[in-house]
Formats: sequence, C-alpha cells, structure tokens
Amino acid sequence: MATLIAPDHPSAVEDAEALRKACKGWGTDEKAIISVLGHRNAAQRKQIRLAYEELYQEDLIKRLESELSGDFEKAVYRWVLDPADRDAVLANVAIKKISPDHHVIIEISCTRSPEELLALRRAYQARYKHSLEEDVAAHTKGDIRKLLVALVSAFRYDGEEINTRRANSEANILHDAIKDEAFNHEEVIRILSTRSKMQLMATFNCYRDDQGTTITKKLLGESGDEFLVALRTAVRCLNDPKKYFEKVLRNSIKGIGTDEDALTRVIVTRAEKDLKEIKDLYHKRNSMPLEQAVAKDTSGDYEAFLLTLLGKED
Repeated sequence: MATLIAPDHPSAVEDAEALRKACKGWGTDEKAIISVLGHRNAAQRKQIRLAYEELYQEDLIKRLESELSGDFEKAVYRWVLDPADRDAVLANVAIKKISPDHHVIIEISCTRSPEELLALRRAYQARYKHSLEEDVAAHTKGDIRKLLVALVSAFRYDGEEINTRRANSEANILHDAIKDEAFNHEEVIRILSTRSKMQLMATFNCYRDDQGTTITKKLLGESGDEFLVALRTAVRCLNDPKKYFEKVLRNSIKGIGTDEDALTRVIVTRAEKDLKEIKDLYHKRNSMPLEQAVAKDTSGDYEAFLLTLLGKED
C-alpha cells in the first residue's frame, strides 16, 4: 500500500500556477512546492509538467533544479520524474560511479515488474542514447558483469503459475552450487535471471524445506566477496522486496551519518507502491516509527518533503 496522500482530481493548471508563484521573486517558497508536489501521483505530476511548459514555455524540472539545492533538490528532482525515467537516472548514477553501486542496479532490476523494467530500458535508451545493458557491461567485468547484464535484460513471466517439480529440481541445483562454492555457475545466473518471482519463491521455499535453512543464510560468505554479496542482494530483492527495502532504510539512518541517497531512493520509489507495509515492518523491527527515525536524521525542507511522502499529514 502507498503512503502518498493525493487528491482525486486536482487542476494541473492551478498546480502549475502555484509552483510558478512559489519560484518567482527573491526567495523560493519551499513549503508551497512541498504542498503541491508532495501530494500528487505520477500521472498528476506529469500533467503538471505539461501544463507548466504550456503556460510558461519553460521546463518545470529545470526550474526546480535552479531554485532548490542539496538533498531537498535531489529528492524533488527524482520525485517529479516519470517513474521509468527516474529509474533510468538512478541506474545511470549507480553505473557511472568510480566504484559502481551494483546493489542499486540489482535492486532496480529485481524489484520492478517486467513491464516496469522494459519501460526503464526504453527510458534509459531515450535519455542516454545507448542501452542500459551496454552501459552495465562497459562498467563491470567478470562474473558481476554476467549477473548484472542477465538481470537488467530479463523479461520474466509475471503470473501466479508455478511448476513444483522445477522448483525442487532448481533448489537442488542451487544447493549443489552453494555446497561446491560454485556461486558463479551459469545455472545459478540462469535461474535467478529468467524465472518468475513466484517460481523463485517456490524454489527458495523448497531449498529451505530441504536444507533446514534459507538460501540467503547459506550465501553469507566473506563480506569482501563482491559476487557473493551481489548474489545475496538479488535473492533478497526477488524473494522479499519489502524486507529488503526495510533493511536499506535501516542501514541508511543507523549509526553516525545518514546515507541520504539510499533514504531518498527508497522513499521516492516506494511511496506510490508499498511504502506503508515497509513502514510497518520498520516499526516492528526497530521499535520506532519510520517517520520518527527520518525526522531525527534529517532537517529542513528535505525532512519535510520526505515526511510528506511518508504520509504525514500537514
């Protein structure tokens, strides 16, 4: 369930006018920007962008980029983009880092539906003039490259039907590969990158029933083993994305310092999907509401914007 609180039929023209007013003059009215954009869904935000351009012959996103700054600007920018375009930006930023964020690529490719992943690949190509697969391959190597290219190229069956015999057989294949420490076996990559999520859940359940432990616990090897970490992230994202996202949020705000990139990424990408359930899971596991944890670790307009997306009433 979503945490976003949006009205049913807002006027895109009135919203565009309110945003123009918030950006005019000497200072920017950040509260007005949050009160409009923090309460509009993806379709409504798209209509606002179109209305703004038609009224003022100006790109709303570029205007907001020039008016805002810091973590608040980054969060608003990512929120205002179409979801597929946002995923394309997130993927590109992750790939182009000196040390690529493999977990972000895995997260995006394993938690989106087949149609969403296809839309991302189209948006990526339109924006960067080359394919996501091409960029992933160019910025990775070895076994990581094989796994990531397979995951971003996937178009899985998205239905409920499962094959129990296949689940048993592939649970055995995974068990043998893990037992032999052949984590990079082509069969492991094939299973994780081609099977439907429902089929994989059945396979992971068979593994647990047969081995008396979960596959993620069996993949807890040396933290320095990059490929093993990537494999475990893929399994967690495919098997229980809400649990995965709760852990990303927890890690982003625990200890000294805040990982604003991770915090922003999860909130803006899940606010229209399942952030309510992720919030509930966070509260249950950490004995503290997520809103309270976010308020403690952030400040100013950035804090206000994230709390709005988390469903906090004005």
